Amino acid sequence: MYTLRPYQADSVKAVIHYFRKHSTPAVIVLPTGAGKSLVIAELARLAKGRVLVMAHVKELVEQNHAKYEGYDLKGSVFSAGLGRKETDQQVVFASVQSVVRNLDAFKNQFSLLVIDECHRVPDDKNSSYQKVITHLRELNPGIKVLGLTATPYRLGMGWIYQYHTRGQVRTEEPRFFRDCIFELPIRYLLDENFLTPARMMDAPVLSYDFSQLKPANTGRYKEAEMDMVIDKAKRATPQIVEQIIQYAKDRHGVMIFAATVRHAQEIHGLLPEGQTAIVIGDTPTPERDAIIQAFKNREIKYLVNVSVLTTGFDAPHVDLIAILRPTESVSLYQQIVGRGLRLSEGKSECLVLDYAGNSYDLYQPEVGDPKPDSTSEIITIPCPACGFNNNFWGKLDSNGFLLEHFGRRCQGYFEDEDTGEREHCGYRFRAKYCGECGADNDIAARICHECDATLVDPDKKLKEALNLKDALIFECTEMDLSVFKSNDGKSQLKVTYSGEPYQGEGNALVHEFWSLTTKKQKQNFKDQFVRPHLADKHRPFEEASPTRVVANQHRFRLPQFVIARKSGRFWKLRDKIFDDELK
Repeated sequence: MYTLRPYQADSVKAVIHYFRKHSTPAVIVLPTGAGKSLVIAELARLAKGRVLVMAHVKELVEQNHAKYEGYDLKGSVFSAGLGRKETDQQVVFASVQSVVRNLDAFKNQFSLLVIDECHRVPDDKNSSYQKVITHLRELNPGIKVLGLTATPYRLGMGWIYQYHTRGQVRTEEPRFFRDCIFELPIRYLLDENFLTPARMMDAPVLSYDFSQLKPANTGRYKEAEMDMVIDKAKRATPQIVEQIIQYAKDRHGVMIFAATVRHAQEIHGLLPEGQTAIVIGDTPTPERDAIIQAFKNREIKYLVNVSVLTTGFDAPHVDLIAILRPTESVSLYQQIVGRGLRLSEGKSECLVLDYAGNSYDLYQPEVGDPKPDSTSEIITIPCPACGFNNNFWGKLDSNGFLLEHFGRRCQGYFEDEDTGEREHCGYRFRAKYCGECGADNDIAARICHECDATLVDPDKKLKEALNLKDALIFECTEMDLSVFKSNDGKSQLKVTYSGEPYQGEGNALVHEFWSLTTKKQKQNFKDQFVRPHLADKHRPFEEASPTRVVANQHRFRLPQFVIARKSGRFWKLRDKIFDDELK
């Protein structure tokens, strides 16, 4: 009999509470090493009707079944890989491939379907998972579906659920799993010593410079581009491997994450013969199983892989992780490091060597957007409309003052208690402003949601301006605010934009002037200057005199491009384009 840890008991309560009210599929997020099998066993034990626990690999089916039987209960196993096809008990542990091939064996109603590693459930109706779910729903339309995962954010797809229990919208797109009803941060497990502490070391000798690479549409880096970076640093790999061997002297198990297949093969060739194995996507399943078993049995010390052992793999003795590839998201970084954080006898820490400049923090929450650049960090931005605390990428100066954040829209939502309907907070931190009515639209919008006016695409603006003979286009590198005294002695705000022109040489300079005397002038300034330029939009900007605006210069961001037209002898500002508009 097992005793649940406090958070495991809390996650079970959250599931029971949710399914008393709702029938929509839900997710609980528990990091690697949190003991998902125990939570599944407890839920299966408490369930009133029949329970089907599904996983995609036989190892997980076996693991979940063993934990359930540890309660002195009897469960069925339905998995061709395990050579068993039983459905007679109240709780059935099965692999999805075996169930989809034998739907006739599942004619009885189930009240609960639990899916382990549920990030593998696609929206595609023809997938194995969806076929099983459709079949079970035909037998019992009220069946509850619960997913468990450590990785709710998937490259190429994004978040696997739509709403988070803390009142947050994760995606505008409907998802099969509607709600995340419980999430445990990895920080808690580390702080409470439920995981082995990690000791991070950044590239002690050499590293690969992947900083210029941009992920493809799938969210992943292109293999050919990563190979080019590795080829450029030809001398680096042997030295890096030599150093890993040095650090591994007193270590029990070493996992090395390579960038590409070619890279993995090169690393494999440099490691001690007889102590090393390699697993790539093409490795046949029997061979892969044998290699993993030999590694778990400590018959081999080094295991090299290319992003195939990030989930569903468990070798608690691993105490050195070497990362020689860029990681596209916080989640992926945590998954990789998580392979070495399980508790194991005689293990006091896991050493993490990063040779690819992944400047992620193990404790960071997943933001769901790629990191804009290496200097960005996660910043909490409260919404001025609804008060929800958003986590966005942003930049701070040396004093900790917010220079800029990259959040587009508030992620908070409201729920009607009577109807259960949800409404997304409409506040936009980054917007495309309509020239006709001034309404703020999503950056990607083509038509204004208020007045239906066509919103001119920034790329189009740039192209059109380049074709004009009397236009000046430059990339803005500096913006200066100052107080200017006009001929009648009144103070105005002077804004100077400067940078390198697209065509021609030298330094381009354009000024704009703002009178801030009347109420109308102040409002005009707020709409046309403050709204697009303000970096920290969650803080209201009320300053309305030239001197006070200049004193707050640090709160305004530069445009990416400035377009000006000839007006007599001078250049008159025509348009400004910000970098987020071009994304």
